[in-house]
Amino acid sequence: MSEKATDTPERSQRPERSERSERPGRQEPSGLLLRHPDGSSFRFDPGALCLELLPTGGPGPLAYFEALHEPADLVRWAEESRLPDGLGPGGGPGSGPGSALVVSAGEVADARVLRDALWRLVEGRAEGAPPGPDDLVTLNDAAAHPPLVARLTAGGDREWAPGGTGAGLLSTVARDAVELFTGAFADRIRACGADGCRLLFVDTSRPGRRRWCSMERCGNRHKVRAHRARLTAADE
Repeated sequence: MSEKATDTPERSQRPERSERSERPGRQEPSGLLLRHPDGSSFRFDPGALCLELLPTGGPGPLAYFEALHEPADLVRWAEESRLPDGLGPGGGPGSGPGSALVVSAGEVADARVLRDALWRLVEGRAEGAPPGPDDLVTLNDAAAHPPLVARLTAGGDREWAPGGTGAGLLSTVARDAVELFTGAFADRIRACGADGCRLLFVDTSRPGRRRWCSMERCGNRHKVRAHRARLTAADE
């Protein structure tokens, strides 16, 4: 997101940008690689496509960290998301007719509106609050468009059909959110348990005891603080 650092509490220090790790089957850990303005980075797997859109910015103070400014930004997010590979370049100069995804400036604006609505809907769900009517309209309107179309190749691989649009991408994201809110893991939508961290995830683990956005970041910080507290108590 923003390259400017800030001294405000971590709740407002959103990750700078995200990159996908290598695909499943490789040795590298899965999830987004989130880069913080302070130069640190950590892996974060929110557990759902729709939740991967949230770290690109958000409503209110989170707008300071906006990452979706132009069509190329939304295409890059799609390529780095948990969607299968093969979306290809689009939305800018040099974009060929065979590109699997072409995004307009208006669709980038729509992506920001959908993302902000998702922030409020997901945070509300995590807190047990009812969804806002306007945000539901935004989500359902996005889901009403035709989604991206996957197809099977002669070699037995999956690819995206050419002609995909930003509206199709957002429909795919919105439909994923509908599935999340109505599916088996709807009651496992949570905010990170660390004070000051707003990252949201769905706990798809079998035991269902995930507390942190990432053990690499907030989980490790909690362990360090707990260890220091024990040492302090032992010295008293």
